[in-house]
Amino acid sequence: MTFETIETEIAEGIYTILLNRPDRMNAFTVQMARELITALDIADNDDAVRSVIVSGNGRAFCAGMDLSTEGNVFGLDETIAPESPDMVRNRDVGGEVVLRLYRMKKPVIGAINGASVGVGSTMQLPMDIRIGSPFSKFGFVFSQRGITLESCSSWFLPRLVGIQKALEWSFRGNVFGAEEALANGLISEIVDSEGLIKRAREIAHEITENTSAVSVAFNRQLLWRMMGASHPMEAHAAESRTMYHTSTRDGKEGVQSFLDKRPPEFTDSISQGAPRGFNWDEEPPFI
Repeated sequence: MTFETIETEIAEGIYTILLNRPDRMNAFTVQMARELITALDIADNDDAVRSVIVSGNGRAFCAGMDLSTEGNVFGLDETIAPESPDMVRNRDVGGEVVLRLYRMKKPVIGAINGASVGVGSTMQLPMDIRIGSPFSKFGFVFSQRGITLESCSSWFLPRLVGIQKALEWSFRGNVFGAEEALANGLISEIVDSEGLIKRAREIAHEITENTSAVSVAFNRQLLWRMMGASHPMEAHAAESRTMYHTSTRDGKEGVQSFLDKRPPEFTDSISQGAPRGFNWDEEPPFI
């Protein structure tokens, strides 16, 4: 499929998405949001894809929303009155991308190659692993623009870096470098710019080689979803269903290959679906 604001490639089971507006430092637009969602759908629905890498072309990852676009740059319809029932249609497009990332069944690695502020930072939060370069910069700059956190970052950010640091970054609205991001768990490592994508691919292969695609998908869903669970019983119920599902399929091969002292040959696929009682595509209504 041809895109205008992103580039995609699949190789060795890795689906790479590059934000591709380098002349605008990959500034985010409504069109880019729609194309990202389409690309993520393609990756998720292809059993040949085992992992996804997201990075940017040029010297930036994403310099935030393109503030030069006409109308409401956040994709919100200003003609809808706040008290109107139609407000349920007024969603920030960054949030729609983040929720699609949250529902992914494949591990997502962010290779943050340069500046990433505003939505450039918040869109990274549901990615499973984020690595940066010495030139990476981050910023939850909304307070300095007179707006609020977006892209579901008020849910993700404190869960990743703790409430104290999330409050500090969102109050100050400052831009900070890779070392501060690393120290606070926003990224997991800093890699030379020339080797950033190579390292992301190494991580992708480390995750997916000799593993069950279905097991990885369930584990991703379980960990993200259970962060918001009100009681461990929710985890017990979900894990019981997924454990039964996997132990009667790829789990049998996993056990047998261990006994045979050979690499496993997993055959179960994500496209065959989730077990009864575990809906990994379910999403609460936007109200």
